[in-house]
Amino acid sequence: MKSRAEGHAVVLGAGPAGLFAARVLADVYGRVTVVERDDPADEQRRGVPQSGHAHDFLARGYQIAEELFPGVGDEMVAGGANAADIARDVRWVIGGHPLVKGESGLSTVISSRTYRESHLRARAEALPQVTLLGGRDVAGLSFSGDGSVVDGVFLGPDGGEKLAADLVVDATGRGSRTPVWLEEHGHGRVEEEKLKVDVGYATRFVRAPADAFAGDVCINIVATPDSPRGGSCQRVEGDQAVVTLYGVLGDHPPTDAEGFLTFAKSLAAPDIHEILEVAEPLTEARRYRFPASLRRRYERLGSFPRGLLMLGDAVCSLNPRYGQGMAFAAMQAMALRDHLREDGEGAEPAAYFRRLTEQVVDPVWTMTLLSDLSFPGVQGERTPETLQALELVGRTQIAATLDGSLALSCLRVFGLLDPPTALMDPAIQERVQETLSRLPA
Repeated sequence: MKSRAEGHAVVLGAGPAGLFAARVLADVYGRVTVVERDDPADEQRRGVPQSGHAHDFLARGYQIAEELFPGVGDEMVAGGANAADIARDVRWVIGGHPLVKGESGLSTVISSRTYRESHLRARAEALPQVTLLGGRDVAGLSFSGDGSVVDGVFLGPDGGEKLAADLVVDATGRGSRTPVWLEEHGHGRVEEEKLKVDVGYATRFVRAPADAFAGDVCINIVATPDSPRGGSCQRVEGDQAVVTLYGVLGDHPPTDAEGFLTFAKSLAAPDIHEILEVAEPLTEARRYRFPASLRRRYERLGSFPRGLLMLGDAVCSLNPRYGQGMAFAAMQAMALRDHLREDGEGAEPAAYFRRLTEQVVDPVWTMTLLSDLSFPGVQGERTPETLQALELVGRTQIAATLDGSLALSCLRVFGLLDPPTALMDPAIQERVQETLSRLPA
């Protein structure tokens, strides 16, 4: 029997999820081939319409990137990105008020998505085990005669070329065609869960004086039920800044210059509007719409072929206004790494999806679901437990605008370092109560 060190793993998709997957697979398989439909170096890839908008690199995602690609943050900063402490250098504004700032000891790097992805891709391609095939479409999965094993993929418009594999990892994102291929080969229909949020973005790049940021490298004005519009303004590589405005439930920002500025002025705090007023526009505003969060319940399929695993948005695509995408993908890659270390075959799907669900997807999906349900217009069940959690989190966020310790607790949850349940800790809630008691009636 061929060992995994002699084996070949194929990753579908060269976005962050695919690159993180390739990195952990390279520790196990002798060869790893990453197949990407578009040109990976293209800044406006057809399959990544959101690439031109502001992207966060949450603290947990940055930690994992440094673990898998040591020194990648320093490389990015040397090329013009900005190092940041998530509490000291990022201005978080909730309900019109900034969280208390301080030293957290938790780092990230602020940059454009394309810049960050190019560095991750370069590090993955530098691995001797990894080969990247760009501009190659996957026409389908290759199944064994009885459909119980995936043994490769078919490439090209007509599927005329087979790329054999001992393991295929689908990281093609929300538009993954695997659900169709599985159903066609007798594995049933994948159950899906959706939560309609109808988030709309508009983004433009500008050149702004550094002093306009008052020492910060990123400003996040978070949408809340009382002010359901938000925005992010990030100092990225060079002297550029990327400004993304968003609204939920159909309240989307316009892309014309006057409308864009007016929308920014309507946010709960003036910080981003003030920067736009002194900034020089570098690009026209671009639109992006995200209709609904989507979760595919592969762990519930009664039948699933060996030799195939899923990762990233192909499994669960989250409301992007929380900036969790890259960190979420990195966390899933670590679940894949743990699975490969513990499973001798490395391709047992039931054990993998059970681990992925419990270790990564359930906690993050629940967190975003809870936050989205705080908006009255979002349709979904609100149990008494949900309402109580919403009240406690809301109170904690208000208190975090007055107390630095509580601000850090919130930022650890925002950064996917701690689960939302951490904010329910009795000691934290006692501090919340004490802090809020000092507010005027």
